Amino acid sequence: MRRLFGSVRARATVGATLVVALALVAAGAAVLLSLRASLIDQADSQAESAARKVAAQLAISTDRELELPDGEDNPVQVVDEKDRLLAASDELESVTGTGVSAVRPEPGLLKPGPSSKPSKNPSAKPTAKPTPKPTDTGDDADDSDDSDDRDDESDASEAAEDRREAAEEAAEDAAEDKDSPVAGALSDKTRTSEGSARVDGVTQDYRFAAVRVDTEAKGELTVYAGAPLAAEQSAVKTALTAMLIGFPVLLAVIAGVTWLVTRRALRPVDAIRAEMAAITASEDLARRVPEPDTHDEIARLARTTNETLAALQTSVERQRRFVADASHELRSPIASLRTQLEVGAAHPDLLDVPGAVEDTVRLQELAADLLLLARLDAGEKPGQGRVDLAALTREELSQRTGDRVAVTTELKSVEVAGSRGQLARVLGNLVTNAQRHTRSRVVVTTRADGDWAVLEVADDGDGVPPQERERIFERFVRLDDARSRDEGGAGLGLAIARDVAARHGGTLTVDGAPGGGAAFVLRLPVADPRDT
Repeated sequence: MRRLFGSVRARATVGATLVVALALVAAGAAVLLSLRASLIDQADSQAESAARKVAAQLAISTDRELELPDGEDNPVQVVDEKDRLLAASDELESVTGTGVSAVRPEPGLLKPGPSSKPSKNPSAKPTAKPTPKPTDTGDDADDSDDSDDRDDESDASEAAEDRREAAEEAAEDAAEDKDSPVAGALSDKTRTSEGSARVDGVTQDYRFAAVRVDTEAKGELTVYAGAPLAAEQSAVKTALTAMLIGFPVLLAVIAGVTWLVTRRALRPVDAIRAEMAAITASEDLARRVPEPDTHDEIARLARTTNETLAALQTSVERQRRFVADASHELRSPIASLRTQLEVGAAHPDLLDVPGAVEDTVRLQELAADLLLLARLDAGEKPGQGRVDLAALTREELSQRTGDRVAVTTELKSVEVAGSRGQLARVLGNLVTNAQRHTRSRVVVTTRADGDWAVLEVADDGDGVPPQERERIFERFVRLDDARSRDEGGAGLGLAIARDVAARHGGTLTVDGAPGGGAAFVLRLPVADPRDT
């Protein structure tokens, strides 16, 4: 299992598929619930409409025959306050969910009318409407009878219209004042429930709406009318089937696309890994990883890796040159000292003690320089003490002996933060370098230049050619090898001075002095007066 999910590609594919699956399940559930709620609301509206149509007939009069809707579409029950069934759809065989299980009304309580849909019973015969017999009483009698009939029909129509208007007014009054029911008024509140009904041999699920109506003759009646849920069930089932079929296919497509896209995206990473493994095996730091032509994170990773390899190569080559140069520099004084000791052992009268002492001092200074460079390369951080450059210069110059040229100073007090010992080493190296190349004058100056403290050491020698002003700060570099070696220089003093300046957040540069010669300028950040 760990090996199966050990790659980024597999984890990305599984993660994306799971996220999409959860999103699809949540969205599908929301769609199904919303669809079902919408269809149930439609069924409730249909059931309420059917119930109110029947209740409106009861509000007008309970003596007239009821016109009930189709029993299969809207099964209807009319019950009184004692839950006695007064009327029901002809095709209704059983019902649940209304609270009244009876499907055959008690005779004589209410006059049920025919259903709006013809009965499906083939044995039922339609009732023939009787035809009035003609009478031969003459034209005048016929006219008189026709006129009387029309008057009677007009009076009956007007009476029915009056009753209908009265029922509507009573319903409006009841709607305005629900606490005082009026005969003929319909309740504004509709109760809904869910159940099933068997109509004409077919059982279905229905949503039932219950509407109360107050009548003069029968008191408060309740009309139950149902609306089938077949459309809702069919729509939800169809949507669920489509989701069950479509979701796995969609997830498979998403997993496949994620796998392919991730593999394509991680292909440069495999190439980088393979090249890094080859570089490690061959120890050839000159090789570089391939950089894709894209501008994404992987391309930036490849560029950063190549930059790291270049820096590592530079560091290794620098270290190798350092070891080679140090070995070369150590070989000469050691060979000279050994020769002198061997001659002294064979011929004591020929022992050159001053030469041996000089070679020993050179070895000691070279070892000290190498040790300091090793500490700097290891990342040794300078201290955070406060150092006054003017006081430091006076102290260091007062301890120097044997200088062939007197040092002139122009000192202004300015403080920096750092290691006093390392800064003293920088000052000593700069003054020693100036003493080697000056003709008659060495000037040391300290001053403040904005946020920088400046220490300048100038001489009146031949100066440094512009093309060599950066090269002289490299390790074991000497512009005049023969003279430097004779005078004890190993080419490490300026390199150490620049490394110390960089560790203190400053710079060390060389320029031409105003009176000729070279001027080495050390710039360090001025110490914050709030720091102690």
